[in-house]
Amino acid sequence: MYEAVHAHPDGETTVARFAHTAAAYGYDGIVVRNHGDARADYDAGRIADEYGIDVVPGLEVRADDQNQASGYVGNYRRQFPLLLMHGGSKSLNRFAVEQDRIDVLAHPMRDEGDFNHVLAKAAAENGVRIEFNLRDVLRRTGGRRVQRLQSLRKLRELVEKYDVPFVVSGDPFSHLELRASRELVAVGETIGFDREQMADGLREWGRLAARNRERDSDAFIEPGVRRGRYEETD
Repeated sequence: MYEAVHAHPDGETTVARFAHTAAAYGYDGIVVRNHGDARADYDAGRIADEYGIDVVPGLEVRADDQNQASGYVGNYRRQFPLLLMHGGSKSLNRFAVEQDRIDVLAHPMRDEGDFNHVLAKAAAENGVRIEFNLRDVLRRTGGRRVQRLQSLRKLRELVEKYDVPFVVSGDPFSHLELRASRELVAVGETIGFDREQMADGLREWGRLAARNRERDSDAFIEPGVRRGRYEETD
């Protein structure tokens, strides 16, 4: 299972400290999802070797409008194994699900964002993962927490109805905010998921990373076709 984190300078904790804590909690890997204007400086390979945990460089595109978002996606797509779109705006939510170059639409229900059947169908068609972001559920209380639970239940109904792929994250900005996978699974049960669905959403980050790394490799030509060495036969 993987967790997607905001490391320094986007968050408060270094990538190495996140990796150390995530490994102690039993995670298989972390995705570094810093926003484009706060990218972290780190050696993913060295940290992975030191802590025995996969470190996936990612980037969360944050833009003012669709034109700006399109430019950012074009610039960053080949640079990062995982590319997320900072959701919460109706127009950017729509932009994200219509782009097969985007891996994940992050927190689509945050702020004034919404998600409906049209966006769900587009996400399913283009293979864009929808994030179930549990940050506000974990850290809010009272009415705000209730509202967030309601919006996530609505999102779950749409995702299940239209068979939309999804990921799950507690969205920590500090290693102190990192939660064990069993805690995230328990939260997911309050919005209607079963334990295996939630665990699968945590695994999906790793599957996405593996797929994109393969596609970026020199051996990849197209799905199902790879370069290789062939022996000549008589």
